[in-house]
Amino acid sequence: MNTQTKHSLMLMLCAFIWGTAFVAQSAGSGMGAYSFLAGRSWLAVIVLLPTVRAFDAVHRKQGVPFSGPATNAERKTLLIAGLICGTLLFAASAAQQIGITINPSTAKAGFLTAMYIVLVPILSLFLKKRVGANVYAGILLALAGMYLLCVKEGFALGGGDVYALLAALMFALQIIVIDIFAPKVDNIRLSALQFLVCGALSGALALGTETQLARAYRDALLPILYTGVLSSGVGYTLQILGQRRCRPQMASLLMSMESAFSAIFGFLILHQKMTGRELTGCALMLAAVLLAQWKPRGERKTDESV
Repeated sequence: MNTQTKHSLMLMLCAFIWGTAFVAQSAGSGMGAYSFLAGRSWLAVIVLLPTVRAFDAVHRKQGVPFSGPATNAERKTLLIAGLICGTLLFAASAAQQIGITINPSTAKAGFLTAMYIVLVPILSLFLKKRVGANVYAGILLALAGMYLLCVKEGFALGGGDVYALLAALMFALQIIVIDIFAPKVDNIRLSALQFLVCGALSGALALGTETQLARAYRDALLPILYTGVLSSGVGYTLQILGQRRCRPQMASLLMSMESAFSAIFGFLILHQKMTGRELTGCALMLAAVLLAQWKPRGERKTDESV
């Protein structure tokens, strides 16, 4: 198995975990969004701290004395990366959870959140990366899908839909920032640090705005355990590891498959149904995210050689 395939499989597994996590997030939608996010974030930190030690032990056996930041400059880079990634992750996850609380449809939330696959190439323009005409065609197709999926009578988006789109923007920014920092820092430490920041921000807001936290955590224990250990601790670590050798546009394509997984498991587990109009909208959005990542054969060969 070559390196590219290995990292692509990491991102696909990440998408599978995230897609099934929509079901858990929907099941936990009865508690406050900030307390839910704080619980899963701190649980991810608890899982990742011993993972850092385990990876250090493996590296020592391979002859690497220390895999973490060895200089002040490296520690500063890791700290900056963790603060930025953690803040963006908090903003994206909070918006996503609030949206699911308002509208617990896992299929709709999953497909709308997948709009980051269209936003990533657009935001990449600021990094002076070329974007093809197929991306703009994908945007138009996605807008048509969004209309069928989200727009209600009176041409107004539902509150949950707006939050899901905001989450898509924040996730797009997080993907780009991960692309910048992942090759420069220890990935497991970056994952742990971003959840430390996310947990601190969401925890502070939960204490200040939400009530009956102990009862809420007791009632949503299983969803928090699933999202904390798998979606956060494992999934986001796989994202960082996978993006080391995968361009952000391709990474966003692979991770966007979470939307398909969320719809499948929402149907299988929660028995959620969608109208023909909404199914058509989902199909158009899925076609849009695939079209946005399509490249001619010659360009694909060039990418693979990088």
